[in-house]
Amino acid sequence: MPMNGQNWFARLTIFVAGILGAGGVASAAGAAHTGDPQILGALALIALTQAPALLALGLHAGRSQTLRIAAGLIGLGALLFSADLGAVHFLGASPMRFLAPVGGTLLIAGWIVIAVCALIPRRS
Repeated sequence: MPMNGQNWFARLTIFVAGILGAGGVASAAGAAHTGDPQILGALALIALTQAPALLALGLHAGRSQTLRIAAGLIGLGALLFSADLGAVHFLGASPMRFLAPVGGTLLIAGWIVIAVCALIPRRS
């Protein structure tokens, strides 16, 4: 069965939500069992707060191009932010320190797009 662009995007968004959710739970567990939970705790917070939002956006991705844009921004932002924090924890430093600021900026932009989406009347 061929997938149209919206179906593919919805499935990708839900996949990223699952990866973030699993990574968030693993990070929370790691934070609870390590001597320095600060970085893993931050990673868990980002992953576990963005995963449900992405899941909801993925389930409604066909409804609005604006929601798809928000999902893309939030998904990419959360992955970049989490990757940077994970690298700092596991490697001691991030090889690309710009990932967290870029990821955070994308997250903020995605949430602003959601807010704007609420103000745009939907066409029937």
